[in-house]
Amino acid sequence: MAPARGKGSKRTPAKGNLSTRVSHAGRDRSLTHGGVNPVVQRASTVIVESAAKLFEPGGWTYGRHGTATHEALKEALCEIEGSSHCALAPSGLMACIIPFLAFAKHGGHVLVGDNVYGPTRRFVDRMLKRWGVEVTYFDPEISAGIAELIRADTSVLFVESPGSMTFEVADAPAMAAAARAAGVISVMDNTWSGGVFHKPLALGFDISVQANTKYVSGGADILNGAMHTNTEDVFTQLKDTVADLGSNVAPDDAYAVLRGARSLPLRMNQHEKAALIVARWLKNHPSVQRVLHPALEDDPGHALWKRDFTGSSGLFSIAVKKAPTEQVHAFLDALELFSLGFSYGGFESLAIHCDPQLKRTVSKPDLPGPLIRLSVGLEDPADLIADLEQALAKLG
Repeated sequence: MAPARGKGSKRTPAKGNLSTRVSHAGRDRSLTHGGVNPVVQRASTVIVESAAKLFEPGGWTYGRHGTATHEALKEALCEIEGSSHCALAPSGLMACIIPFLAFAKHGGHVLVGDNVYGPTRRFVDRMLKRWGVEVTYFDPEISAGIAELIRADTSVLFVESPGSMTFEVADAPAMAAAARAAGVISVMDNTWSGGVFHKPLALGFDISVQANTKYVSGGADILNGAMHTNTEDVFTQLKDTVADLGSNVAPDDAYAVLRGARSLPLRMNQHEKAALIVARWLKNHPSVQRVLHPALEDDPGHALWKRDFTGSSGLFSIAVKKAPTEQVHAFLDALELFSLGFSYGGFESLAIHCDPQLKRTVSKPDLPGPLIRLSVGLEDPADLIADLEQALAKLG
């Protein structure tokens, strides 16, 4: 069975609200064979119908280019992001770096937000510079001032909003407009919102990327990423780069991500509700100096968040009172419901100490004490608060 080509590459918008559209996406009979879910089609070699079709443009000739399972997933992801085109990657990091590989030029220049995901920054510092690409980091709150940093040889503008440790919110429309006026490809890491609460493409960005490892899959057991665009030429270059890299997603992984995506809108609403309950409680705790959450009214990014987002996720940070590293570790080690782990977006609550990985060179965040990132999962918020309360006592 050949996949229904084009289903995830170019789609017709479905009707209904997001939860309805995601529930029904990718369920054409050609993809499901009559089941509720798509088949898990495992294929490397593809049998072509005739000699004339061996080199047919756009034809399905090899498993690396995807199967029916991948097409079903791309349909659902397009519904979530509000995109017409989607390309898959085997991890969120690959989804972040493929746009650089597709559009950056040797001897050229790229612009990168100073608060981006650490592995993205590592790739930019190690790989892009080795390949002769100059990088300028910028203050994530620069807004329309980004135009002053764009040069004649600038090819890519990469933003993460909110930043996944310090949670600055970018002025997306202003930055996208500046990039478009200069012919620069604009890319936003949209993982924090799960694609549910923020639509970078509608705000003018050329590409929206997500680590589906996080909220979209929701089970803390799959690595996956996606790149979205509404522009045919941009999609072609992304797709060609994926093909040139030999990058592919296992059909079993695609199936698992799709299964998680079906419940994404419902889960995001619960993450938002629980995280806000926990964040507001932490604001009043004597050991917490600051809560970094853009949905809180006194957060510096709140006005932009309220304008451009329709909700918030379960990820935010707190700056606790000044304490030696040993006491910070004692607090983290005392947590019972919050596990210590670097990811987020799953059903489980997580915590990490951020200070060792704050690699900022342009915009140093003004923090009153050690920074702790919390990912609020699907546990009862009252239980999470009780856990935080007993652990915070370790700070003295």
